[in-house]
Amino acid sequence: MRVRKFAFAALAACAALTLSACQDDGSGTAQGAPAAAPTTATGASPGGGPASGGQASTGPASGAPGKGGTSPTAAPTGPAGGGQSTKCKTSDLTITAADRTITGDAENTVVVELKNHSGKDCTLSGYAGVDLKTSAGTLSAKRSGEPVVTGVVKTGKSTYFGISYQANTSGGSGVRITGLVVTPPDETHPVTLPWPGAGSLPVTDGSGSPVKIGPMGSAGQGE
Repeated sequence: MRVRKFAFAALAACAALTLSACQDDGSGTAQGAPAAAPTTATGASPGGGPASGGQASTGPASGAPGKGGTSPTAAPTGPAGGGQSTKCKTSDLTITAADRTITGDAENTVVVELKNHSGKDCTLSGYAGVDLKTSAGTLSAKRSGEPVVTGVVKTGKSTYFGISYQANTSGGSGVRITGLVVTPPDETHPVTLPWPGAGSLPVTDGSGSPVKIGPMGSAGQGE
């Protein structure tokens, strides 16, 4: 009886060892260990956040490039198929002035021509700086207030603006004009020209300039 009990105990121990060996068969997973929580196809839990154990989306958010993505390309500037024209410099221009007063007009007119001789197109916009040299000192012209339009001056072509001033009908000598100084828009280099208009301005009370100018392109060749 003792022999049978001993053999039965040995058989039970062997069976236990065999079962343990079967469980640890190299798979690395012990019986009874919890399995990983399943993830949804979209990587998000029903509540809207990333699923437990899943990986959150790495794509771009609100238009920002994602990791490993390509940054958005900036929209091109300037005219399609070409770059923007550069601004005209004083050295690009031949500047002249001529009297264009029309008989019967309330004011006299001088037209300033700016001709592009640079060999390339350039832009001119805004108001030039205009000063008259007079016997009473330098007199700065006042802007007319007309709207400004950017214009491209092609090589070999010209643009014009007008200078209007009061005629001296007082019978006196008035203020004698000795020269004209023109500075193109956005430039610091002036050009001094002979004054082509009437020889004098009426004497004013000093409340404002009797000389006004228009923006680039506000006058034509025949004005």
